[in-house]
Amino acid sequence: MLVRASTAMRRGLPRSLYFGGEGRGLSGIERGGNKTTADCFPLNRALLRLQGPEAETFLQGLLTNDVARLTAVGGPPDATRALYSHVLNVQGRCLYDVILYRIHESLQEEPHILLECDASILDSLQKHLKLYKIRRKVNIMPCPDLSLWAVIPKEQSEEGTGELQQCPSKAVVVTPDPRVAVMGWRLITSKGTDPLEVVPGSQIGNMKDYHRHRYKQGIPEGVKDLPSGTALPLESNLAYMNGISFTKGCYIGQELTARTHHMGVIRKRLLPIQLSTPVPSESIFEGAEIVSESGKSAGKYRAGVDNLGIALLRLANMNEPLRLKIPGCWRHRDSSKSLLSKK
Repeated sequence: MLVRASTAMRRGLPRSLYFGGEGRGLSGIERGGNKTTADCFPLNRALLRLQGPEAETFLQGLLTNDVARLTAVGGPPDATRALYSHVLNVQGRCLYDVILYRIHESLQEEPHILLECDASILDSLQKHLKLYKIRRKVNIMPCPDLSLWAVIPKEQSEEGTGELQQCPSKAVVVTPDPRVAVMGWRLITSKGTDPLEVVPGSQIGNMKDYHRHRYKQGIPEGVKDLPSGTALPLESNLAYMNGISFTKGCYIGQELTARTHHMGVIRKRLLPIQLSTPVPSESIFEGAEIVSESGKSAGKYRAGVDNLGIALLRLANMNEPLRLKIPGCWRHRDSSKSLLSKK
């Protein structure tokens, strides 16, 4: 049962799911030691570079978050170095989930923005941006020379940030993940750079472990978790992953999102789930129905690994025993710890 999640719903969810400040870091890092303190995961994500005097204002009208909050990497310790956001269509549904990074490569060069997205939709996102570019002074180009990594500490700590900050020449960007603290750090390096040189004491992780970690926390990422043109931002917990501004002004898809927020009625949410037994992901079709014991529809399965996953569930049914409909069999769904119950 998602008992803890329903309790959090009754109490009212926190506005931010950060468990620490942006100064949190990797604990226990030792120079020359053998202790493994973090896993570096090579992400199937890609980067677009937006450069030009109107890059910020251009993105401001397309993204759910306030791009003006973004400051250059290397600024004050409390500066916003990365932003999570969604690109919506005119109906207010998510097209792409993105993370923005703003950097200066030199004092002589104007700052530019790196836009992280699912690698499978890189071309689609680039075409979408160029469609709205019109005559704005902004250049949009892919960055095949850069690699993107997720760095997940073995332990959460507010100490140990110095080791990462002492390797600026080996990393383009090193910043805490802007969504939630449990997702660790985002690391961007030049292609071919060994991330273990940037993060001392780390090791290359298995991507299956990264996705299990995400699903256990209920963090969606990419078009598999957030189907393009289908997912709604507030049902996808965008407000609780620091991905939306309700004060920034107009952007494409704002009307439905703002109306839903001010009405305060959200009947479904994307929640972490745990199956009673592991099931190969290929045996569960996209959007498989989840039903209550009486057979009433309670939601839809989105994605998962082994027995962990995420599903869009009706909040009214989240305390009930639920079952996942798979052709030829039934799988009971047990609850995992809910992201929504954490403070």
